Amino acid sequence: MIDFSLARLQPAAAAVYAALGLKNGSEPSARSAALLPRAMDLFLATSEPRGMSRPVTADEFAAIFAGQGLNAPQAPLEEIFPQARRLELFAFTLGERISAEIERLFSGVDFALGFILDAVASLAADNAGRLAEEWLESQFGRQEESDSPPRAYLYSPGYCGWHISSQERLFAALRPQAIGLSLNASFLMAPLKSISGVLAVGPTVIHRIAGGYPFCSRCQSPACRERDIGIKE
Repeated sequence: MIDFSLARLQPAAAAVYAALGLKNGSEPSARSAALLPRAMDLFLATSEPRGMSRPVTADEFAAIFAGQGLNAPQAPLEEIFPQARRLELFAFTLGERISAEIERLFSGVDFALGFILDAVASLAADNAGRLAEEWLESQFGRQEESDSPPRAYLYSPGYCGWHISSQERLFAALRPQAIGLSLNASFLMAPLKSISGVLAVGPTVIHRIAGGYPFCSRCQSPACRERDIGIKE
């Protein structure tokens, strides 16, 4: 069971400020410093974290990954998943209440507070992915002894050349409607503060991604760099 307690999901203040564009070492404005505790309180009061996962074979995942045939040529995951020692479909949501609260604040009630709460919730969802990675590594690590323990990383439709339309097959296989998730016509999830994808566990080397893909220049979330996976030589 993955521990999605709010204490583990709640991001650090420094991470929130960084997400808001504050340079490392800079002091937040007095207004931001006053709003962040309120945003954290709202996060704790309105979040309803729920997650689920299930193992999937490489053959089964190949069909999910192919989706509607719209993936970018040579998408990195196409090379990664056949080398993985275990694949696990995954979905997580913070629930509808926090998304509704963010929307309410953005509607004119308090845009600044909504902006900070939105950043807090996004970082919390990212933290859920990292908790899932740690959980899968711990599960796999119990099965073998190695000087170089396997690493697990979450790969999501919409990133690294994996087309977002693959959400349709992922949802059909995992059925995250059980935790309150749904897809719209554009394959975006509701509630908004949710994540999904596949956890792939294996040697660190399989996760190393060569730079220079056309989609890299458009990426707004360079997780491969944030995770320090490294660049394939």
